[in-house]
Amino acid sequence: MTRAAAEAKDITMLELLDRLLDQGVVLAGDITISVADVDLIFVGLKVMLASVERAERLRWGLDRAPGAIDA
Repeated sequence: MTRAAAEAKDITMLELLDRLLDQGVVLAGDITISVADVDLIFVGLKVMLASVERAERLRWGLDRAPGAIDA
């Protein structure tokens, strides 16, 4: 891809946020605090960022993601 073509695909932060909220994104991570190789605190974290409309559709199963597995 040429530099001119790459520059033509630049998006603003507002467009990026709009795309993220429209599709939804899930972040997951773990944090462990330990001292001398002894685990003291473990925190598991899951964060979902989506618009309210998208979250409601996912909640009621109206908008299933491809390849999603029922729990």
